Amino acid sequence: MNHLTNQLLAYTLTGPGIAVTSGADSISTLEKIISSIIGILTIVGVIYFTIQIILAGFSLIASQGDPKEFQSSKKRLTTNVIGLVIIIIAYGLGALIASLLGMNSIFDLSTVFQPI
Repeated sequence: MNHLTNQLLAYTLTGPGIAVTSGADSISTLEKIISSIIGILTIVGVIYFTIQIILAGFSLIASQGDPKEFQSSKKRLTTNVIGLVIIIIAYGLGALIASLLGMNSIFDLSTVFQPI
């Protein structure tokens, strides 16, 4: 029975698809994928809110004293600034938690654009 079990455990599949790796390699690959996704989403979020803040500022200037349009532009500007602050705080907390857990490279933005 032991010989049969060893043969079953040693059997590997070959063919198209993702190559089988050891557990440590899988975790490292998963960490790189998560790091890339978080890094790209952070960059996209910062760019989005920065553009929205600029557009809200132009809208605030273009309101020309109209109280209704001024309030709408002011609310839009406040909302976008809060969104940008939330992204910055989330990035900082994520980096702190990652460093406490020993995952120092999870937010390394230089690895975001390298192939996984």
